[in-house]
Amino acid sequence: MAVGAAKVLENVAGRPLVKSRQRVQDHAEVLTPAWLVDEMLALVKNESERIDSRFLEPACGTGNFLVRVLSSKLTTVMARYGKSDYERRHHALLALMSVYGIDIQADNALECRTNLLSLFGAYLGARAGDEWMRAAALVVGVNVIVGDALAMTTVGTSPDTHGLPIVFAEWGYLGRGKYQRRDFHFDKIAGRGTVRPGEAHHEVFQPVTSYPTMTVAQIAAMEDVT
Repeated sequence: MAVGAAKVLENVAGRPLVKSRQRVQDHAEVLTPAWLVDEMLALVKNESERIDSRFLEPACGTGNFLVRVLSSKLTTVMARYGKSDYERRHHALLALMSVYGIDIQADNALECRTNLLSLFGAYLGARAGDEWMRAAALVVGVNVIVGDALAMTTVGTSPDTHGLPIVFAEWGYLGRGKYQRRDFHFDKIAGRGTVRPGEAHHEVFQPVTSYPTMTVAQIAAMEDVT
């Protein structure tokens, strides 16, 4: 692991687990310690090390869990694609695309995005503002949501941002630098367990929006206009 990436993990793990007593009382907010995250991930080691396996943390806090999931995935990326900078970078972005979070506190969601971006940037050796970091910023912006995971709706300060159905992007890497994005309603995804075999056209499988295939540069351009 690169020195910069290890430093990001150390910084995230070293932060206080309680931001304030008031937040504990209001939201039962106590962040998960690094040692517990590691024990949890050990139980699903094969999945946490698979680059494209999707992880959702419904109360992600500042990213203690998701950052360590991403670190595990990036270790796999290096082991498999370390000899090709092209493949390493593209699969690192896919690893970032596979982690999702929801938090009811806007400052937590923002910090979680920042921590994920910091780890990704340190791993790639990317600089703030380059197309890789802009693409990554777009990804975490749509993957880490300010919302209520139980109600499956967004939380915001205006009718345009509050009480809307949570929408998540399903990302895929098609190879040769091309990515695919399809957006789905979270409440529909959560209902997949009720779908019977053969119901391939069930609404749960119907995306809200499907995008043309995109390169890193095109994903970065989307971030520039959001």
